[in-house]
Parts: sequence; structure tokens; C-alpha cells
Amino acid sequence: MTPLERITELREQLHKHNYNYYVKHSPEISDFEFDKLLKELQDLEQQHPEYFDPTSPTQRVGSDLDTNFTQEVHEYPMLSLANSYSMEDLREFDTKIRRIIGDKDFSYTCELKYDGVSISLKYVDGKLTRALTRGDGIQGDNITNNAKTIGTIPLQLHGNYPQELEIRGEVVMPRAGFNALNEERIEQGDQAFANPRNAASGSLKLQSSKEVARRPLQANMYYIPSETQAGSHFENLSLARSWGFNVPELSERCKTIDDVYAFIEKWDTKRKDLPFDTDGIVIKVDSIALQNELGMTAKTPRWAIAFKFKAEQARTKLLSVDFQVGRQGTITPVANLEPVLLAGTVIKRASLYNADQMQVLGIRINDYVYIEKGGEIIPKVVSIDTEARDENSQPLHFITHCPECGAELIRMEDEANYYCPNSKNCPPQIKGKIEHFVGREAMDIALAGATIEQLFNAGLLKNAADFYSLTYNDVIRLDRFAEKSAKNLIESIQKSKTIPFHKVLYAIGIRHIGKTSAKTLAKKFHSMEAIQNATLEELQETEDIGETIALSIQQFFSDNDNILFIKKLQENGVQLATKENTEASSSTLAGKTFVISGTFQKHSRDEMKDLIESNGGKNVSSVSKSTSYLLAGEGIGPSKLEKAQTFGIQIISENEFYEMIGNSEAQEKTADTSIQNQQLSLF
Repeated sequence: MTPLERITELREQLHKHNYNYYVKHSPEISDFEFDKLLKELQDLEQQHPEYFDPTSPTQRVGSDLDTNFTQEVHEYPMLSLANSYSMEDLREFDTKIRRIIGDKDFSYTCELKYDGVSISLKYVDGKLTRALTRGDGIQGDNITNNAKTIGTIPLQLHGNYPQELEIRGEVVMPRAGFNALNEERIEQGDQAFANPRNAASGSLKLQSSKEVARRPLQANMYYIPSETQAGSHFENLSLARSWGFNVPELSERCKTIDDVYAFIEKWDTKRKDLPFDTDGIVIKVDSIALQNELGMTAKTPRWAIAFKFKAEQARTKLLSVDFQVGRQGTITPVANLEPVLLAGTVIKRASLYNADQMQVLGIRINDYVYIEKGGEIIPKVVSIDTEARDENSQPLHFITHCPECGAELIRMEDEANYYCPNSKNCPPQIKGKIEHFVGREAMDIALAGATIEQLFNAGLLKNAADFYSLTYNDVIRLDRFAEKSAKNLIESIQKSKTIPFHKVLYAIGIRHIGKTSAKTLAKKFHSMEAIQNATLEELQETEDIGETIALSIQQFFSDNDNILFIKKLQENGVQLATKENTEASSSTLAGKTFVISGTFQKHSRDEMKDLIESNGGKNVSSVSKSTSYLLAGEGIGPSKLEKAQTFGIQIISENEFYEMIGNSEAQEKTADTSIQNQQLSLF
């Protein structure tokens, strides 16, 4: 077989496996096997650059090259939809349609309105050639390289597709991926995204497509403006599925406007069970011929309308605004409110996010504000009741100096946040770094935030390395410390010296280094010294370590105070290198993904995760169709168990896991909870 024949064969196989994984949610091979095929293709393409193909599956990994987005004109204008908020609006829409087309028989297609970012894709001879954002509707940003990294966007179509095709859809970030991304950002000291839509929008505009590839994005397609052989919109959706597009099978044909409203009422409740956010229903005349007859206004099509779901809101009074300082210096404005019930929860505080949002709202003390849960999770202030405003009140302005240390705030280029640059002397930043250092996922030192405050105020802690200079006599003389609690703290500090290197690397708080990237760096470089001495190129060659993280690492080690901090940890016996036995025990679990739930008899949850990784497996936080196993301990979460049953995921016990990895020492009988009994209790 010639290199070109093998390259062609690999591309066909990988396109098929991508479709099975991302669109059909039924992979036929493991991640490990897929990665082997992809690596072979990458090597062959590198050896034979003359066979480059912009639609090759290798293009999904993205590039580190920065790109300035260029604007290109849409072949078909991307118009907005008219919005409706009531049944009366829909009946008026229906009346206008019937008045124009007369007594012709027709139906509507109703589909969910995805809460994401619009995208238009163009294919020539079945190959993706261009991806544009909506822009101003006439022209949009060319984000083709970023779009190629999204698994649900096919690079090569299959079936009987047109020679030229344009298709439109919405790029969304499913809630599970959004929550995981925000958790990672908070760990790294970055501000959390307000909602999945903002996260998707920000991700698509990243300059590095390699960074985009790391974001959990999904493209849901919903409209074909170019000509096809189908006579209806509903049939076009079916055709798009057959060509390899991700078109959720949630749309329905409706004969009357009452049928449309029944569809709306159904999904106003059911949408909360979907993995992604929706903010309404789109109603379209199904017949393409009638769409053409109805035509367009200057801004909207006459044959379609969007019904917007009403977000659950509450009205309350703004009492004051606090400006909080995070451990990385980020300044976050938080509204203090008169307590109000919203979506079953009493809300007393809500995010104002940043200076731009405060300016847009024009917020004032004693304003009556409307709040809702952003992404149905985070309470946020969305608008002001200006009619109830005191006419003598004055607009609030974002602070110019740190509320804790008085340092003048700075704002990074292209960022929405202000920062306090006084990281070495600003108390909340110092205490925040110390709290991060002692966390359970880091050095696991048993003490609460109030105790850190006490030790800091007493002058015993100037940074986290000072823990290792503390003595029993230092602690026992402090308020609220008895003999036992003082002894326990000192013992916990001594025990932290055995914490493995990757957790130490996470604990020291280098900006942008989360738990996952700390493990990756520790696995490649093996020691703090090697990471400190690594070049920018060596750092960026590490899996999942882009330019931002690499620069952050170099900046950290360019500071002499940080060097002294690391030196003090080393002098006190903290693990700053991996041990020989921390290398992978085996590849038994290669290509397998695990979700852990419950408690275990022989090991802690973290130890079970380490066992999975040391045997080549991967830990994920939530159950999906691509999960290999749910590892169930005692007190397993019912929602995870129910999801596993729904998706047909294999559920294994603690003992079954030990058998899987051949851990004979741990295969003693455990007080095994009956999973079957738990399953029955759900119904």
C-alpha cells in the first residue's frame, strides 16, 4: 500500500469514527485505538506534506499560530428572527401567513432555539471550506480553523450531498462541560464565565485554535439556506443528518398554531432536562416554496418567528456593592440584596461580573433590580427598575484602587477584569494563596479559613512555606487552640510532606495551572527544577500546555521571591520531584474513562482516581454516552446511577475494579453495597 493510499484509508476511518463518537454517540473503538490511528496519520502527513488536506481529521487538534480574523461576506445574509413572547404574538404571526398565502395547505416546523453562537458553514464537494460567525448579518469573521476543532462539525460529508452546500447552526457549550471549564478557571485564579453562551462565544474567538480544541464545544445545525433536493425544511433537517451533521432530533411538524403552542408548553418544562441551554422555540413555515413566496423584510424572514421563554426573575433592592479580591488579584463586584426567593433559593448576593457590566446597567445604590440565574446556575443582576429609582441617586463607578491594600488597579489588554498588582503585600491575595495551598486537592492540611486568618494576623504566616516553620508552642498560645487541636495541626503539616509532586505543583498556585495541567507537567518533567529550567518551546510541546500557561510558568520562576519560596519547601522536605513508583503501573485501562461515585473501603476517592490514571485510564466528572464505567462505592449518587442506566454504561463495584487492574492485595472481601438494591430504590 502506498503512503497516499494509507493516508486516504486512515482519513476515511477517522472521519467515520468521529461521526460515530460526536454525532451518533456510539463509538466503535476506544479512545486509545482512535489516538493510535490519528498518530499514524499525523506521522504520515508530516512525512508527505504534498498530500496535505485541509479537511483531514488531523486538523481538529488545532494550531498554536495566532490568527487575526478576517471578515468575509455571507453568500446568503444571516438575518435575525422576529421575537414573540405570548400566544397573541403567535396568533398574529399565523394570521399574517394565512392572509398572504390564502387557502393553501401548509404546516409549521417547530424546533428548539439553542442559546449559543450562530455559525455558517460552507462545503464544496463535501469538504468544509469556510466557517463564518454571524457578524453584522452581511459579513462575519472567518473562524474556519477554530471550527475544524469542534467534533460535531464534519470536515468531510458522506452520502448524497450537494456539490455546494451552506448550512447554519449554533455553537453551544453543554452544561457539564461548562461547569467543568468554570471549575478549572476558578482553580487557576481566572474569573468564571457567566453562562454557557458567553463561554462558547469567548471560545470561538480565541486566537489559538489549539486552545479552542480544548473547549467542550458542540455545533447543533438547524437551517440550510442553499438549494437542496428537498421541498421542506423538515426534510432538509433529515438530509443534513444523513450527510453527517449533528441535528438534534427534537423538532416536530405542527399543522395549527394551537399545535405549535402545545409544543412550546411541552419544551418549556422539558428543556431543563437537556444537556445544553435553550432560550425559546423557532417556528418556521415548513414548505420551501411557501418560504420563497413569503419572502423577507429588510431584517427578518416573514416565514419564521422565535418564541422566547421567559427567564425566571425576581425583583429586589440593591443595598450595597462589595469589591472582592481573589487570590490572583481579580476584582469582582458583588451586589448585596434584600433577600428574595428565586427558583426555590433565597438570594442575598448576586454577581455584577465586571466594570463593563456595571456601566451597561448604570447601577445605583437603593435601585430596585431584577435578578435571574445566569445559565440557571449563578444569580446575576440583569436589569434595573428605573421607574422606581430615587431621582437624587448617583451612578456607581468601579473602584480605581484595591479595597484591601490601596494599590492602583490595572486592566490587562483584551480582558474585562481589573486586577490588584500588589500580589506580595495584598492580604486577601496572600490568604487566598495560602487557602489554596492547604486545600484537599492540594497539600491537604487540615485547617479552616478562620484559622489561616488567625495565623496570618498573628504574624506566623507570611506565605504558605511558613507552615513548615510552625511549632506546637507557636500554635498552642493562640485563641481557640487546645492541646489536641494544636497537635493535630502540626501533625497534618508534617504529613503534607508526603503529598506527591503533582499536587505540590498545583498547590503553589502558578496562574493557569489547574489539577490536570499540574499532573501533565509532573508526568513529563518529573521535578520542579526541570520545569523551572524548561524553555518556552519545551513547555508548549507538553500536551494541553499552550502559550498562556507556558508564559505564566516562566513568569512565576522569574520572580526571586518565588524561587526562595520553592527553596524553603525543598529544605523542609516537601516532595518537589516524582518518585520512581509514580510512573504508570500498566496500560490495562488505556482508552477507558471512569466516573467515580460514593465512598470506598480500601482507598479514598483520590486514591482510586490515582489508581485509574496509573493504569492508563482517565477520570471524568460526569456520566455521558462515551463513559466506559461507573465505579460505584457506598452511597453512590442517584443521578449518576440513573444516567449510567439510561446510557447503558457498565457499573462496577470496588472489588470488580481491583480485579480489572489485577490488584490482588485489595481484592479482600469488602462490605460491598448491593448496587442492584440501589437501582431498585430509584423506581
